[in-house]
Amino acid sequence: MADDPSVNDLLGKKNWNTERRALRDLILDCGLEEAVKWAKLCYTYKGNNVVIIYGKKNHCALGFFKGSLLEDPDDVLVRPGKHSQAMRQMRFESLEEIADSEDLIREFIEKAVQAEKDGLEVDFSERDDLDYPAELRDALDDDAELAKAFEDLTPGRQRSYVLHIGDARKSETRARRVRKAKPKIMMGKGHNER
Repeated sequence: MADDPSVNDLLGKKNWNTERRALRDLILDCGLEEAVKWAKLCYTYKGNNVVIIYGKKNHCALGFFKGSLLEDPDDVLVRPGKHSQAMRQMRFESLEEIADSEDLIREFIEKAVQAEKDGLEVDFSERDDLDYPAELRDALDDDAELAKAFEDLTPGRQRSYVLHIGDARKSETRARRVRKAKPKIMMGKGHNER
């Protein structure tokens, strides 16, 4: 897939360029297949997502899709966000840090592939325990079209709105987030989609 223009575009990004290439080479050397998903370099084993490369502001990272299932006695893997149930990341701030961690990276990739071979699944029961903010409940109760559009969203998209709106401390902020989310909900898009 090296000739894929979308792969080349991602490899050409300025932020974390050499780090992204080093991580990619290491992952491909482990025998995973390359794809572009969610505008990121993603690596699969027999069609199943295993690891993804992130280029963030202060670090680059390898995201393991089923990282919560991987044995991690030294707590190397971190949650990318407080609501993350499955994903865990290895974060890097330099090319040297990646080089120093090469054996550990390979070890985690092997563990992630083994989790796929073993058919392990993450328990997402936490996603069903959503506490809908009052502002969102009120908006859905007051607007049948919005309620129908929200109901038609995938569970993951619904969750993204509930968490985003509910994370605001002030009622005014939650209400503003509901108003801002309405057009995207009506289009069937999730909170983080454009």
